[in-house]
Amino acid sequence: MVAFSGGVDSSYLAWAADKALGPDSLAVTAVSPSYPASHREMAEEIVAEFGFAHRFIETHEMESDAYRANASDRCYHCKSELFETMDGLLTELGFDRVSYGVNTDDTGDFRPGHRAADEHKVMSPFLDVGLSKQEIRDLSRAAGLPTADLPASACLSSRLPYGTEVTIERLGQVEQGEEALRKLGFEQVRLRHHGELARVEIDPSELAKALDPQMAARIVEVIKPLGFRYVSLDLEGYRTGSLNEVLQISTLPIR
Repeated sequence: MVAFSGGVDSSYLAWAADKALGPDSLAVTAVSPSYPASHREMAEEIVAEFGFAHRFIETHEMESDAYRANASDRCYHCKSELFETMDGLLTELGFDRVSYGVNTDDTGDFRPGHRAADEHKVMSPFLDVGLSKQEIRDLSRAAGLPTADLPASACLSSRLPYGTEVTIERLGQVEQGEEALRKLGFEQVRLRHHGELARVEIDPSELAKALDPQMAARIVEVIKPLGFRYVSLDLEGYRTGSLNEVLQISTLPIR
C-alpha cells in the first residue's frame, strides 16, 4: 500500500508500484481538514488517467490534543494517525507493507513524521535507492505524470507557526487564501498564518509581479476578507520549511 497524496513523490511511487505489482498494490489517500481540496482533485485526476487501484480513507488527527497544540512534533502525530489507519486497512485487505514517498532532499529539513514511519516499519523506496526530488520529477515526466512540474506541497497545518493551535477555521483561511493567490496567477505560494497577520511567500521568480503596486493591492483585496487585519509579502520569497527556521535544526537523522 502506498500513502498517496497526489503530490510529486507519492504520485510517482503509486505509479511505479502499480507498474511493478499491478493488483497487488493499492494507493491510499487520507482525507482530513489539513488536506487541501486541490490535492484531492489531483489525486482523483491521476487515478482516473492511469487506472491504478485506489481508496480514500479518513484520518482524525484533529481529535488529538497533541496535534492541535502544534508543537514542533506536530507532523509526528499526524503521520502516526495516518500510518495507524493504514495499518488497519493493511490487515483488513491482506497487504504486507505500507510505503511512502520520502526522498533524499527531505533529509535536510526537520521532519518528525519520519520517526512515525520508522515506528510503523513503513517502507521508504526512494531513500533505499537514493532518489532526489529532481530525479523523481524527471522520472515522473518520463512516465507522463501530470505531477512532474507540480509545485512543492505540504499539509495546510504547516502554514501555522509552532505554538499556534491548529483549528479548522485557520486551515480554511489558509486554503482559501492560497487558492485566491493562485487565481491571481502565482504558481508557488504559501500563506503563513500569524494570527491577524497573513505572511505571503511567493517564489522569488514571481516576486517582481507581486511587488507591482496594482498586484499588491489585489493581493490585499483577496486576503484581508478572509479574516486578516494585515497582509505582508515576505521579501525572501517562498522556501521550504520557513517556519522551521526558528528551530535552528540543520539536518534530519532518518535512520
